Amino acid sequence: MKGILFLCVANSARSQIAEGLARTMAPAGTRVWSAGSRPTAVRPEAVAVLREIGIDISHHRSKAVAEIPAAEVDTVITLCGEEECPLFLGQATRLHWGLPDPAAVEGSVEERLAAFRRTRDELRRRLEALFAAGGPAGTPPDRTRLSG
Repeated sequence: MKGILFLCVANSARSQIAEGLARTMAPAGTRVWSAGSRPTAVRPEAVAVLREIGIDISHHRSKAVAEIPAAEVDTVITLCGEEECPLFLGQATRLHWGLPDPAAVEGSVEERLAAFRRTRDELRRRLEALFAAGGPAGTPPDRTRLSG
């Protein structure tokens, strides 16, 4: 893998968490980005749950898909749940890991953080499998969904 791009709509939660995790887990030399079709702002809960495991994404910002160097991306992972996923027009292997948006969870601060932690932990599990398999060709199709 030379470059991996995580896509969701707002580039505020799932894709930011995935980018932060992948930057620490990907094989050496792999470039990692995240982007969205309608970028907003990075959610503080995403920053907090990665900080809990020693990853700092406080400097991240939400990016539009057009900002990503398409020629350097060979793997695109969409993370959208029920909403419409953004398009990426570059030549790349595509995977879809449909996850519910933790930013949509209402409730107490702790309930919202719990949703972000579930997303973080599921993404970490999937990334471990992806990198252990040597890339997208060796990974099984998306068969799991998060609740919550």
